[in-house]
Amino acid sequence: MNANGYQQYKTQSVNTMTASEMLLLLFDELVKRLTRAELALEVKDAELFDQSVNRSREIVQYLKATLDRSYAISRELSIMYDFFIYELARISAGRNPKVIQELKELVEELREAFREASRTLNN
Repeated sequence: MNANGYQQYKTQSVNTMTASEMLLLLFDELVKRLTRAELALEVKDAELFDQSVNRSREIVQYLKATLDRSYAISRELSIMYDFFIYELARISAGRNPKVIQELKELVEELREAFREASRTLNN
């Protein structure tokens, strides 16, 4: 498959996702980027670290910006996303792998909660 065909496939896949599938994909990507930041610290790759933290911040900002405010839980999620952004700033400044791990665990817990909610809604 050529690169153009693959890009078209990716675009079509994203365009046909449900909202819950897209949300889970974003959380998976956030966990992946936090893991990359951890690994970049281990190998002392400052550029990869900065790219990973910046992309993580962009994902969280997108999640916050696209919150459906019609649900009661949206306020709490917005506060949680603000906390994630704060922690990412701490990670960027302090380059502490322990803080990355703590944030990653919180993100994974939230991802699992959304995954379970999605399963419940689809059953």
